[in-house]
Amino acid sequence: QASHATAQRTLAEAFALQSPSMEATAPSVGAGANGSLAAAARAQVGPPTNPMATALLTDQYQFSMAYAYWKAGKHADHAVFDLYFRKNPFGGEFTVFAGLEECIKFIANFKFTEDEISFLQSVMPMCEDAFFDYLRGIDCSDVEVYSIPEGSVVFPKVPLMRVEGPVAVVQLLETPFVNLINYASLVTTNAARHRHVAGKSKVLMEFGLRRAQGPDGAISASKYCFMGGFDATSNVLAGHLFGIPLRGTHSHAYVSSYMSLDEIPDRTLRNKDGSKICKDFVSLVKEWLCKIQAADSLRNVFGDTNQSELAAFASYALAFPSSFLALVDTYDVMRSGIPNFCAVALALHDLGYKASGIRLDSGDLAYLSIETRKVFHAIEKEFNIPGFGKMVITASNDLNEETIDALNKQGHEVDAFGIGTYLVTCYSQAALGCVFKLVEINSRPRIKLSEDVAKVSIPCKKRCFRLYGKEGYPLVDIMIRESEPSPKAGERILCRHPFLESKRAYVVPQHVEELLHCYWPGSSDKPRAELPPLLKIRSRCMQQLEKLRPDHIRRLNPTPYKVAILKSSFNYICLFLTISLES
Repeated sequence: QASHATAQRTLAEAFALQSPSMEATAPSVGAGANGSLAAAARAQVGPPTNPMATALLTDQYQFSMAYAYWKAGKHADHAVFDLYFRKNPFGGEFTVFAGLEECIKFIANFKFTEDEISFLQSVMPMCEDAFFDYLRGIDCSDVEVYSIPEGSVVFPKVPLMRVEGPVAVVQLLETPFVNLINYASLVTTNAARHRHVAGKSKVLMEFGLRRAQGPDGAISASKYCFMGGFDATSNVLAGHLFGIPLRGTHSHAYVSSYMSLDEIPDRTLRNKDGSKICKDFVSLVKEWLCKIQAADSLRNVFGDTNQSELAAFASYALAFPSSFLALVDTYDVMRSGIPNFCAVALALHDLGYKASGIRLDSGDLAYLSIETRKVFHAIEKEFNIPGFGKMVITASNDLNEETIDALNKQGHEVDAFGIGTYLVTCYSQAALGCVFKLVEINSRPRIKLSEDVAKVSIPCKKRCFRLYGKEGYPLVDIMIRESEPSPKAGERILCRHPFLESKRAYVVPQHVEELLHCYWPGSSDKPRAELPPLLKIRSRCMQQLEKLRPDHIRRLNPTPYKVAILKSSFNYICLFLTISLES
């Protein structure tokens, strides 16, 4: 794995942006002139991955509101917004939070250029010139961002982020923040669900570049699928930017491009230890194919194979003798692809190399993988080749969570899955549905009312905690007003549903974890939480999923996780609702 610092330097080089040290462990932002603060912040966290993530990446109505705030003299009012979602995706009962690092990079680099100001003047000619002077001067030095750590398992209604600062500035952050978190969290959750159904022992590879929604969708998918538990990607640029391991072999085009063994001009291959040279590797392959066809344990299993396929395999093995992995379904898997692969693999074994395995991209994957494994075991026994029976079998072909679950129920011998379209496009759910709601302004609580209880926002600036039980599983996430005392381990706590009177329960937590941490202190002297490297975020995600009770994470009829408030908060909300409705 590339270090976080190396990956960040790569980003700067990729987009031709000059930035000093971008170490995640840089000292926290200190107070000082806004210009110096912004420069220091940019140096610490680096530029956004996507250079299009600029201050103009927002909806028109955000600028309209910013102007109206400014016109009314309200633009500097201190506002608190919560960013959260209302329902877990994919019919499940958990979500993985992702996108925090990109949000922090966004606000660290938030500044309007003269070109952007000119454009805004052209599309908002009714606005006074002084408003654009105001826009020229703003950055995020007066904004504070509190967030749940990236890679955490999260639940509906609990703020993923709390953003506070001048209302006009924070309003301009709404759309980009929701954009940067929505897809990131959705695809990370999708990846985590695939990891759960596949199991810990299987290798998962993200193959979605060609099917993703544009370059940004592809790069984001590779990064966040790795975060959600995938092991590798086919996306070379993502490997370069983020240090994600790369995997890939060849396509059907490579196999069908060969017509015969005569197309291989250089047939020499040096032994792995360098001690001697095999002058005709192709002849060695042909010898092994004859041995396989004549073997007692494989008699009448294999007949004549496709020689153009054999030529492609032999040629590819000459190019990659230490990592030979063949796509075996171009013609006929069991009659041609498997015997041809085995002949090449055995020839490589004679020279000290170990083939990597095969890939199946069509057909009945359960049946073909089982039959292939039988052949591998038979060859191991017939020719006394230790480990040949454990050759890696990779499957691809429009796989998704449901097909992997079906393969598990049927029984299969697949060791690795290459997953693309359904993973990166989040085919079964278009969006997570994050929202960004005002909960307090000038220290006064605000609420968004609706006939649909799920859409009623929870007012007030809040702190959030996760309460754990004796067995180490999380029991409930609880939100409290900032003025309320923190819940403590060992004390009996009455947890209430935010709006439904009948839903309540007493909990005695064995451990209490505060969820929101300061990742952007603005110009304050508050300590700034570290932005960890991608590999650490991935590890956090895996650990968080392991902490969940199995019934919360199962595919069918998962148990909803409880989110609650304290009794005092419930009473406060009821009173506030009454006052709001009366007024």
